[in-house]
Amino acid sequence: MAQPIAPGALTGLRVIEMGQLIAGPFAAKTLADFGADVIKIEPPGTGDPLRTWRLVKDGTSVWWQVQSRNKRSIAIDLRQPEGQDIARKLIAEADVLIENFRPGTLEQWGMSYETLARTNPGLVMLRISGYGQTGPYRDLPGFGLIGEAMGGLRHLCGEPGRVPVRCGISIGDTLAALHGTIGVLMALHHRNANGGKGQVIDVALAEATLNVMESLIPEYSAFGVVREAAGSALPGIAPSNAYKCSDGYVLVAGNGDSIFKRLMEAIGRGDLAKDPELAGNAGRVRRVAEIDAAIEQWTRTRTVSDILDRLGKASVPAGKVYTAKDIALDPHFRARDMILRQRTRDGYELDVPGIVPKLLGTPGAIHTSAPGVGDDTDAVMREFGWSEEDIRALRQRGVVA
Repeated sequence: MAQPIAPGALTGLRVIEMGQLIAGPFAAKTLADFGADVIKIEPPGTGDPLRTWRLVKDGTSVWWQVQSRNKRSIAIDLRQPEGQDIARKLIAEADVLIENFRPGTLEQWGMSYETLARTNPGLVMLRISGYGQTGPYRDLPGFGLIGEAMGGLRHLCGEPGRVPVRCGISIGDTLAALHGTIGVLMALHHRNANGGKGQVIDVALAEATLNVMESLIPEYSAFGVVREAAGSALPGIAPSNAYKCSDGYVLVAGNGDSIFKRLMEAIGRGDLAKDPELAGNAGRVRRVAEIDAAIEQWTRTRTVSDILDRLGKASVPAGKVYTAKDIALDPHFRARDMILRQRTRDGYELDVPGIVPKLLGTPGAIHTSAPGVGDDTDAVMREFGWSEEDIRALRQRGVVA
C-alpha cells in the first residue's frame, strides 16, 4: 500500500512541468515524490507520448503510472498565443519551471528566462536538452542514447570487439534528470539565502553521462589510454566480475584487500590469500586472469544460492543477477518499501518502485496516482484566477481541454 500522507520536504514548492517523455518529467516526479505541487502541462488530446510507450493496460502505459504519480495535469495548446499566455500566468506564480524541449522552443513562444523573470524574478528554470543551451551542437536533436554515446558510456558497454550495447533503459535521460534535480535544489537554496533571485540550470544529456564516467578522461590525459569495453569485468579493479555457476551467474566483488583474503579462504585457495603479490589491488590486477579462473573453478560446481550463503558467511560482497520477478518478490525491497502498491485512476492495482532517497524526518510518499490528460485543468485554472466562464470560452476555442 502507499505510504501514509504527511508533509514532505518540498511541501509548498510549486513546479510547472513543460517537458515530455523521460528527462524533464523524471526530475519533476522526483520533486513531486517529496511533496512539491507539480502541474504538468500537456497538449490536448493525446498528451505526453509516454502515455502510450511500452506495455499498455486499459489504454495507458504502466510506465506512465510511475513517471507521473503525484502530479496534476492541465491540457493547454501551447501553439496558440492564448495557450502561451496561460502558461506564462502559471509560471509567474511558480517556484520552478522544468522543460526539456529543443533549445530555442520556449523563446519562440515568448517564454525566454529573461521574459519570465521580469514577472517572477525568483523563478528557478531547469532546462534539459541533448547538448545544452550553448555550443556548436546546441540545435541538434538529442535523445538519451545519443547522450550516452557522446558521454562515453556506450563505448564501454558490451563485450570487447563486439557491437556497443545499451544498458536496457534510458539511463542518459535519468542521469540528466537527477543532475537537474540536484541543480534545482541548489538554486532554491541560493535563492532563499541570497535575496530571492532565481536562475537557469542548463543540463545536457551528454554532460550528465560524462560526469559519471569516473577516470575515463584523466586516464586518457595522463597516459593516452582509451578505455575499452570489458564485458562483466571492471578493469583495473580485481577481483570484480560475474562468474558462472551451475544454475546461472553470481557477481562477486572481492577487490578490497581484506575481502580478497576472506574470499580466497572461502573458496579453498589459502595459497592465494597468503600470496604477498596479491595483497594489494595492483598485484591482483596483474594476475586477474588467474584469480578469476580460480573463483570460477569454485563457482561452476555450485548453485547461486549455495555460493551466496557461503560468501555471505565469509562477509564477501556477492549477489545474483535480479530479474523483475526477483525484485518484485525480494523481502528486503519489500521491507524497505521499495515495492509499493498503487491504485491507478483506471481502477486497477499496480506494483511500482518506491521512493529514493529515504528521508527519515520528511519521507516521500505517493499521494495521488498519475492523472489523465487534462484531469486537473479546471481546478488549476480556478486556483490561478480564471472564472468558469473564462475556462468554458477557452475550451470552446480549443486552447485548453
